[in-house]
Amino acid sequence: MQIKAILFDIDGTLVDSNDMHVDAWKEAFSRIGVTIEQNVIHDQIGKGADMLLPALLPDLDDLGREKLGEAHNDIFKAKYRSDVQPFPKARDLLAHVDRLGQKVVLASSASQDDLDYYLDLLGVRDLIAATTSSRDVKNTKPAPDIFSTALSKVKGISASEAIVVGDTPYDIEAARKCGIATVAVRSGRFTDEVLVE
Repeated sequence: MQIKAILFDIDGTLVDSNDMHVDAWKEAFSRIGVTIEQNVIHDQIGKGADMLLPALLPDLDDLGREKLGEAHNDIFKAKYRSDVQPFPKARDLLAHVDRLGQKVVLASSASQDDLDYYLDLLGVRDLIAATTSSRDVKNTKPAPDIFSTALSKVKGISASEAIVVGDTPYDIEAARKCGIATVAVRSGRFTDEVLVE
């Protein structure tokens, strides 16, 4: 079947930000007196705060999760976001997809503010058919909501006519739940074994 839409994750896939998110989470945790190793945090990157925090701090209540998520966002914006760089040829890749007549969709669990920042950083507003952010869904990856919502924004395209491009096992898991095939990239620093599994 012909592929009509490609749904791209952003963090770790189009922009090199995963390590910066790890550092921002590490600092947020330290503010509440919790120490979590960077590799343990990294293994949860790709999830939104709604999924990452229960995995790392299962006893934290809803208010605590909300405050910690806000702390991470504030730290990331203040200290790290301005240093995020697109991966080489990221815009060229999206332009190529657009030239082929396929819909370019940015299907991210990032905040709307980060999504807007990345659209400008990548210089791709003219190429994008649709976007998602964490505000569009109840649950972020690995729940299927991000990709099912993204697909619903490009009318008339079925799951079998789309592909997801992502860098984490959570992209793959979320896409699979929607019946969408995935191309996994190594730029998020997950091992081949983790991505294949």
